[in-house]
Amino acid sequence: MGKLFLFSILWWLTGNPFIAMLIILLVLYFLDRRFVRLLPDITKPYRRWRRLSALRTQLRLNPHDTPAKLEAARLHMEKRQYAEALAYLEGIAATMQDSSEYLCDKGICLLKTGRMEEGLELIGQALKLNPRVRYGEPRLIVGEEYAKRQQREKALEYLEELAKMNMSSCEVYFKLGVVYDELQQKDKAKASFREATEVYRGLPAYKRRTERRWALLAWLRKTF
Repeated sequence: MGKLFLFSILWWLTGNPFIAMLIILLVLYFLDRRFVRLLPDITKPYRRWRRLSALRTQLRLNPHDTPAKLEAARLHMEKRQYAEALAYLEGIAATMQDSSEYLCDKGICLLKTGRMEEGLELIGQALKLNPRVRYGEPRLIVGEEYAKRQQREKALEYLEELAKMNMSSCEVYFKLGVVYDELQQKDKAKASFREATEVYRGLPAYKRRTERRWALLAWLRKTF
């Protein structure tokens, strides 16, 4: 009734039901972004595009700017433009070979561009340097790739390794549950979704805001 009353008031004020509905949707969206964060950030693609444009300008002025290349690569990875990200990463290989995060990023890009053996080798090197690099995400990504190729045993091997880690990322547990679900491991999927919600409860307040979306999605998958 409250929403209907609000809609009626806005319709009366604007004289247009479509504008009234748009205002309500915008209010709901901003409330979600402020408190729940279930919906995607519609401004993120624009901000990412602006940042990439600034980085390209920066690299034209200084082609040897390693941090700029690394940031550009990660922005392209967010956009799933792995070939473009790989080009930036290969340009800084000489100075970043001892970085587990760099090796992990490059390995993921190689995996996603079809160069699986090379990608696995680099991810293995990254995990040797730091077994918890990216909160265990590389193991999840390798497991996903094996699952896509119908290599069930290999996929489960990496997922089991990930499940043994004591992680503080709701996102990783949620994605782990999704892959288990795709592999028909229903009990393990539910356990991963349950773990995501448990992790969320133990997080400090400043961390909960970024993890809330994944905890809520995990709760929905676990419940329904």
